[in-house]
Amino acid sequence: MTPDNIYIFKFGRRELDNRLIIRYGHKWTGRQMIKEIDLRLHKQKHPRVFRTEAELLEYLQKHLLEHEAKVHPELNDKKDEKVTDAASK
Repeated sequence: MTPDNIYIFKFGRRELDNRLIIRYGHKWTGRQMIKEIDLRLHKQKHPRVFRTEAELLEYLQKHLLEHEAKVHPELNDKKDEKVTDAASK
């Protein structure tokens, strides 16, 4: 058995210390196989762990929508107005 290989991607501001850590190995055919994806945002001690890329993307999409709703509440009001206007026509 060979030890896991690790990729570490750092992003965002330096003081936030955001990291995406991907642990992967190789199948007997030589293809790469992702074993675990750790997402550490804002100096977290306990990262969010994902088994597949799909789980990570689903989390990020949900997290982004929640963040946008908090930061830009006026955008949600405009979306609601457009939907109600279109429905009444």
